[in-house]
Amino acid sequence: MGHCISRIASFVTLAAVLSLPAAAATTTWQIDPAHTSANFSVRHLMISTVRGEFKGVTGTIVWDDQDITKSTVNVTIDTTTVTTGEPKRDNDLRTNPDFFDTAKYPTITFKSSKVEQVAPGKLKVTGALTIRDVTKNDVVLDVEGPSASVKDPWGNTRSAVSATTKINRREYGVVWDKKMDNGGVVVSDDVNISIDLEMTKQK
Repeated sequence: MGHCISRIASFVTLAAVLSLPAAAATTTWQIDPAHTSANFSVRHLMISTVRGEFKGVTGTIVWDDQDITKSTVNVTIDTTTVTTGEPKRDNDLRTNPDFFDTAKYPTITFKSSKVEQVAPGKLKVTGALTIRDVTKNDVVLDVEGPSASVKDPWGNTRSAVSATTKINRREYGVVWDKKMDNGGVVVSDDVNISIDLEMTKQK
């Protein structure tokens, strides 16, 4: 009788353990916009480089600790925060229908579809980039990180990544152009993008 009771007790214990939720395999990180920027650069007059940035970067990264390929990245950029250090040019970038037209298109978004680790500390993140409501689904970010986690003075766990890519602005409807006498253009079609991103671990 005692043996039977012992077996029943063991069965009940096992059932209780199996009914518990599995240990979480994912970690959610929130982008810290105060310490994150999306930077871009274009060639000007075919001889120099003009640089700018967006500061309004928000979003979430869900990191799968057991399977990196199941991780996800969602980023939103506030286009009204664009700055190049030249007020007249910045106003033109915001208001001109051939540039960002921020009143009509207030955000740029990136949503990942695939995350791959190509080397220690190096990832390739493929996803959909939307600018001016035009979406390209095969944009690839070359990512370094994430960095080692650190505790800030307020008890938050933080990490960082950096990412780069190149796009053709014309594919997204940013079409302003002016030809030069030598056959060149005032602004290059290719735009180099780099993102320096700091994030906090969600409890």
